[in-house]
Amino acid sequence: MKIGLVFPQTEFGNDTVALRDYTQTAESLGFTHVLAYDHVLGANPNRPGGWNGPYTYQTAFHEVFVLFSFMAALTTKLEFITGILILPQRDTSLVAKQAASLDVLSNGRFRLGIGVGWNKVEMEALGYDFHTRGQRVEEQIDVLKLLFTQELVTFKGEWHDLPDVGLNPLPVQRPIPIWLGGHADVVLQRIARKGDGWLPGYRTAEAAKESLDKLAGYLVENGRSLSDIGLEPRLHYQDGPEAWQNYLQGWQAAGATHLSFNTMGVGFDTPQKHLQAVEEFAKVIGL
Repeated sequence: MKIGLVFPQTEFGNDTVALRDYTQTAESLGFTHVLAYDHVLGANPNRPGGWNGPYTYQTAFHEVFVLFSFMAALTTKLEFITGILILPQRDTSLVAKQAASLDVLSNGRFRLGIGVGWNKVEMEALGYDFHTRGQRVEEQIDVLKLLFTQELVTFKGEWHDLPDVGLNPLPVQRPIPIWLGGHADVVLQRIARKGDGWLPGYRTAEAAKESLDKLAGYLVENGRSLSDIGLEPRLHYQDGPEAWQNYLQGWQAAGATHLSFNTMGVGFDTPQKHLQAVEEFAKVIGL
């Protein structure tokens, strides 16, 4: 199992020296990858019509492709995954270009984690219809795979019209792995048909069992099995060392291929406190 870190997007701040230290410490401690959350725009809760969500315009998010490019330049082995990129609120060809460029600059150290998103205000502010996001993402995945693997692509669908065009440079990985987040049946079915991995939000493997069983069934329907895809849950600092060990063992038994450790949500107010928590976790699990 590969063990990585959830970059504490909303709590880390903008100190580039601290960001360098975090990145290089993660690699030196033996963590294999960094996962980063994504949002482009934050809404004002006091906007006309109201709004409610875990993130607002006061919540900081580094743009994930820029963030990972910075981190890739500071490391040689550390891998990166968006967890998740809200794909339906972005132009597909531009995402393909950004992902391919990052994959080249990192020498193949990138996985593209995607999802449909939940923030209607953000998506509509970016110019996309919130209610068609599930339909669009199906076609977006197909278009991404074509652009990642072919020098020239001709494709005409409901949402895309590519008239004999292509990326240059193509990515190192052809295609870049596409992982999906979410728990709804439609997402599990989408993973079974199109995905390279699943990013579940369940705390424990026991809590995820019903969804894992459903996913296994959907994979069989598509001539695949759980061994054909990756599985990356998260552990949380706030659960404590005993739970880290127990949950990790449970996820290992469930077939997790990756795991990421999240230090957010406990009140750390400096980058150094996040790093201390990371070092504690590495020591406890014997990384």
